[in-house]
Amino acid sequence: MELEYIVNELTKYENIKQVLKEEWLMSDRLILRLKNTKQIYLNNQFAFVNQLLNNGDIIHVNLNFEESSDNIVPIQMKLDILYEDEGLIIVNKPPFMPVHPSMDHFEDSLSNGIKFYFETIGLKRKIRPINRLDKNTSGIVLFAKNEYIQECLIKQMNTGTFQKEYVAIIEGKLYKPKQTIDAPIARKENSIIERNVSTNGDKAITEIELIKSFQNYSLIKCNLKTGRTHQIRVHLNYIGHSILGDDLYGKKSELINRQALHAYKVTFIHPIYKNKIEIVAELPNDMKTLVENYETN
Repeated sequence: MELEYIVNELTKYENIKQVLKEEWLMSDRLILRLKNTKQIYLNNQFAFVNQLLNNGDIIHVNLNFEESSDNIVPIQMKLDILYEDEGLIIVNKPPFMPVHPSMDHFEDSLSNGIKFYFETIGLKRKIRPINRLDKNTSGIVLFAKNEYIQECLIKQMNTGTFQKEYVAIIEGKLYKPKQTIDAPIARKENSIIERNVSTNGDKAITEIELIKSFQNYSLIKCNLKTGRTHQIRVHLNYIGHSILGDDLYGKKSELINRQALHAYKVTFIHPIYKNKIEIVAELPNDMKTLVENYETN
């Protein structure tokens, strides 16, 4: 993958660094990495970032250089790939699988599977997840294939261009068709895991929409306007409708052996091609079966 910029009489940039920072919005860290690994070219010749530009000059930046991810063990596993191009890969994560390796999950995380897949296609890259899901939450996870794509997508998350939509089954009937939960979230006192709504917390906004109610449960859509840890789980518990099976913020259930939460859809602008990308991961079998069983009873 390469970036290209052609200088013309309308170009407002005087040197290469201005193109990198203002046209492509690169961080100083990435620019330094590209400079040190000699990935920046002017008219097909290695260039320094302070070189001045003339009409007709062509700047190329190579994003395909090799990187190491030796800290992650490659493990073969079946990946449900929803989308892939030269800059990113999007997969549908099953429940009960963490995104990152840890002491307890050193060889069975999604990142282990992505590392193995990259090796099979000859891609030597760091493993760069863009979004994160709890181990027992299923659904869409994005991985960038280079640092530039990672930076661009994180910027979109911070500006609201990157939209994440979840589907959840919650306890109780939700009577309002739509509502917005605007309640700050902080780490719960004396806990390293739990969060709660607190006036001292960070701003957190979740939009929820009722899809259908059945028995004493509701199937809802959740649109995240911010990205706090456990945001959906905390907010739904806060309004008295904990996610079914959430044993951290609600209670265990005989109907499902995890929190019934699924990262259903992402929408963003492709950093290179500039087109709108919309990816959907259909409901997993445990949630789908639960809803269908109640509909037929």
